[in-house]
Amino acid sequence: MACIDPDGNLTRTAELILLALRTPAGAEVVAAETDLPLFRVRAALRELERGGLLTASGDQLFQITARGIRKLEA
Repeated sequence: MACIDPDGNLTRTAELILLALRTPAGAEVVAAETDLPLFRVRAALRELERGGLLTASGDQLFQITARGIRKLEA
């Protein structure tokens, strides 16, 4: 599942996940808030973290980065 399309735009799934992470949350909370399957959320979190759009803390809480916010606003 790609979170960024070939044109560099966020997919709807990525947008939903990043919006849910304006407040730090775990994968299970994000899945519940976005109504997406947990396996899809976990895959997207890994991809978005690799892209620098979110960060993960040691206790597996994820949070959107400044770069992620700019991407949402684009």
